[in-house]
Amino acid sequence: MIIAVNTRLLLKNRLEGIGWFTYETLKRITKSHPEHEFLFIFDRPFDSEFVFEKNVKPIVLAPQARHPVLYKIWFNWRIPRVLKKHKADVFLSPDGYLSLRTNVPQIAVMHDLNFEHYPADLPKVHSRYYRKYFPLFSKVATRLATVSQFSRHDISDQYDVDPQKIDVVYNGVGEHFHPIASDEQLTLRNELSGGADYFVFVGSLHPRKNIHRLLKAFDLFKKQAASEVKLVIVGEKFWWNEEIESAYKTMIFQSDVLFTGRLQTVALNKVVASALALVFVPYFEGFGIPILEAFKCETPVITSNITSMPEVAGSAALLVDPFNVEDIATAMSKVANDPDLRQQLVQKGLTRAQDFSWDRTAILLWGSIEKVLGL
Repeated sequence: MIIAVNTRLLLKNRLEGIGWFTYETLKRITKSHPEHEFLFIFDRPFDSEFVFEKNVKPIVLAPQARHPVLYKIWFNWRIPRVLKKHKADVFLSPDGYLSLRTNVPQIAVMHDLNFEHYPADLPKVHSRYYRKYFPLFSKVATRLATVSQFSRHDISDQYDVDPQKIDVVYNGVGEHFHPIASDEQLTLRNELSGGADYFVFVGSLHPRKNIHRLLKAFDLFKKQAASEVKLVIVGEKFWWNEEIESAYKTMIFQSDVLFTGRLQTVALNKVVASALALVFVPYFEGFGIPILEAFKCETPVITSNITSMPEVAGSAALLVDPFNVEDIATAMSKVANDPDLRQQLVQKGLTRAQDFSWDRTAILLWGSIEKVLGL
């Protein structure tokens, strides 16, 4: 069989949530199924690192699809030609975008529908595109996959899709996330925070990540605790907006907030593993990979009590109302002041993390492909 895959998010040193999903699943699937040929379709020159096996044939297809107008050209005109030319048996799209101009069976991985619930969080041109076309993608897809039961129900409800058509393929967690020795933690803290303990947030600074309330909650925690603890924010400021800017500028303890930008995996592991706790409180999330990364690093987790996050965290995290600044601040105080609680959360997190792996994700995603191919 010839399996064509949209691999436009496999970008050297720039992998994020969906990019990591694509990387980790395809790396395993291509190795486990040498009997099939895989067409990896990139929208720019690719790194050879992403040609995982001999059964992978890379194709570069212009234009670079990073704008709604270019999405339409790439998926509706360029992709169908490639599928026809190479006689593809199925088209897999790990980022959910599909072609409306092909008869080839298609599988879309729709990670979440945040744009349906919070359209104002995105630039208008992107928001309009997503809300117009993703319902259409859900209809033309032969099969859908998503990363949580929450998102499965959400897709089914929003787009009137039979839930039996949607497979849940939970995310995994990278093998490079693990605890580090106490002396390494001390060295890291000396370099990063002047030796002080710190909370850490990991993710893009997108509005739905709730950064403005996180900043307000940290400020409230500092007021109440008179603590030396700092807040480290890991992620690019691409989505930095007026709401975040206002919250940051009005902080009393602004100097205790440290921004690292994007970190590569080794550095990210060290920063998470040396933290007092991960504070990850988005108001909408399809899964929440940083939760698992912290579990693997033996770092306590504070996360939101809505959307997918309780499903992922189970009983291994402190759950808070992401819209309630005082609730977030109270959880910070509990974790900062109670070493027994921190240890309990660490042990529960290690147990919970065992339920998730990229091996399992790849097997589940391959199961979706098998259903479409009739294998």
